[in-house]
Amino acid sequence: MSLFEDTAPENAPEPVSDETIIWPEHLQYVVIEGVIGAGKTTLANILADRTNARLVLEQFDENPFLERFYSDRARWAFQTQLSFLASRFRQQQTLGGRDLFHDYVVADYTFDKDRIFARINLDGDELRLYETMFGIMQPTTPVPDLIVYLQASTDRLMANISQRGRDYEKNMERAYIDSLNQAYNQYFFHYNQSPLLIVNATNLDFVKHPADLNELIRQIASLRHPGTTYFNPSRSTTPLL
Repeated sequence: MSLFEDTAPENAPEPVSDETIIWPEHLQYVVIEGVIGAGKTTLANILADRTNARLVLEQFDENPFLERFYSDRARWAFQTQLSFLASRFRQQQTLGGRDLFHDYVVADYTFDKDRIFARINLDGDELRLYETMFGIMQPTTPVPDLIVYLQASTDRLMANISQRGRDYEKNMERAYIDSLNQAYNQYFFHYNQSPLLIVNATNLDFVKHPADLNELIRQIASLRHPGTTYFNPSRSTTPLL
């Protein structure tokens, strides 16, 4: 399930350019979301730097079960999921505190995304216990003023995962990423809790192409629609994938 038709972007390098962005006051808490490999952490870092926002990143490196999970998902799924749930909840509870140095918050995950992974990786009594704990925690977590969902093809996600070269991701199964991709698309297709910008990121390269980055940030900063908005950047030559 893809939320966009295929597009064909330009693949030539461009000069680096930092465009000044006037950030709207109503976007005080922005979340960048996407499947593993979509580029959400990269974009969150850039956006926080451009807007002098407080940066909140998922602390996946602190999960002691993650590497074992990728080696044997069935055995380590429950421990991994509960560790993430506790870590994400603890981090979310800090977002309501006043920050004297930053007016905005940019994060690279939503608390609700935890449930997407749980429903893929857990079942039976483990899933029921997880759902009980999630249901207790979720109502106390803050709702973003905007979610930016970077939607990409599974092929693009796998290429990005390979390029970044994390040891524990080297044996990542394409079928697992594809199932996550479908689950994310399904979730955000029905999402209505806050404004949502769905970006076709399959052929978008906001790291190598500053024009792509500036256009994307302009789209984010100018968004006023209370529901879902689709951003499908169109370029004219060979696609990245």
